[in-house]
Amino acid sequence: MATRGHSSCSSMSNHTKERVNMAMVTLENFYCNLIDQHEEREMRQQKLEMVMEEEGLPDEEKRIRRSQHARKETEFLRLKRTRLGLDDFESLKVIGRGAFGEVRLVQKKDTGHIYAMKILRKADMLEKEQVGHIRAERDILVQADSLWVVKMFYSFQDKINLYLLMEFLPGGDMMTLLMKKDTLSEEETQFYVAETVLAIDSIHQMGFIHRDIKPDNVLLDSKGHVKLSDFGLCTGLKKAHRTEFYRNLNHSISNDFTSQYMNSKRKAETWKRNRRQLAFSTVGTPDYIAPEVFMQTGYNKLCDWWSLGVIMYEMLIGYPPFCSETPQETYKKVMNWKETLVFPPEVPISERAKDLILRFCCEGDHRIGATGVEEIKRNLFFEGVDYDHIRERPAAIPIEIKSIDDTSNFDEFPESDILSPTVYPVTINYKADYKNKDWVFINYTYKRFEGLTARGAIPSYMKGSKR
Repeated sequence: MATRGHSSCSSMSNHTKERVNMAMVTLENFYCNLIDQHEEREMRQQKLEMVMEEEGLPDEEKRIRRSQHARKETEFLRLKRTRLGLDDFESLKVIGRGAFGEVRLVQKKDTGHIYAMKILRKADMLEKEQVGHIRAERDILVQADSLWVVKMFYSFQDKINLYLLMEFLPGGDMMTLLMKKDTLSEEETQFYVAETVLAIDSIHQMGFIHRDIKPDNVLLDSKGHVKLSDFGLCTGLKKAHRTEFYRNLNHSISNDFTSQYMNSKRKAETWKRNRRQLAFSTVGTPDYIAPEVFMQTGYNKLCDWWSLGVIMYEMLIGYPPFCSETPQETYKKVMNWKETLVFPPEVPISERAKDLILRFCCEGDHRIGATGVEEIKRNLFFEGVDYDHIRERPAAIPIEIKSIDDTSNFDEFPESDILSPTVYPVTINYKADYKNKDWVFINYTYKRFEGLTARGAIPSYMKGSKR
């Protein structure tokens, strides 16, 4: 019987196998959603009870609160059944653009709330084998409920695009801040690195490795505090998310390039000239990636601490330590970091700062953080940092926000036709090639409880801090 069963399975056509996979994914997602919804509802109820106990409310007030909460839960179930689409949002401005899509500032028409809408083209995701990455990002943003992670409120799709509706952080990102400031003081660097330590640790505590920690993905909220974004390369949640993203990078490295010496001034000029272009390209930059990730011999969450060390170097020196004219040359420098990680004498920094950078950027076995995040927090560079209240205190560099839709901390981008329903990728016959593959995006739709039940009032995180 087993032999006949195996023979029957092996003789199935590819079409049949794909239909089987589609059915399996649909069923798995259906029941996983039921379980997740029940657990989330239980957690919201427990959180309500905990808050009421902490506030010491009388029984009558508790009864009123429970009744209000129950009505919210009922409203949430009703609203979850409504279809969400582009027509529910007004596009205000393009605030970011990348290789696979763009980010727009949008306003939800019925509530007036402002969001950052990340738009990804399905055809590009399929062609570039990015499905695992965007699935990982969506799933992680659903699970992550942290002050240190950008909050996602909705996700949905249509025939052409995928949409992620996230909180709009008007402070921009760390890349923009560094390009404006050139370098940061050690006091400013201490603040941003300390907050990023807590942000990375929050990801690790959820069982994830970010793998793409870089200034572009360190966002700043309306008060100038750090939040992590862009979890497309994050790993650790599900096997389906683990795409071998770096598997071909070493094959693209040219063997005949020549290493060019550049002084610190030339490095800074080269970095400023190329940085923005690299951020928006499919190539990206390997400047922040730990060598063990490239080597494919195995890595763990410590690779994120290497990336933070590179960012810290860039904050103090003005460019990352492995900055080069080309990604290939940068890759070579990262792999030979013992010789190439040097500190230019014309940009002096403290011995404490140097020591911490070298503790971040070293062999994985000896890297700071190997015994836990407390090892990092105790480092002398962070002397005087109050980790428990750091988000409650003023940021090192104040953010000027004039309104809830202030985009002054973002680059200017021309309008595009990505939202036009009649536009298809020129190089790909989307209808013919990808229509039958659309099932891989099953269960992409999501609605967060806070997003659907907070009607009328503008959430506090969306309110600009006028100073």
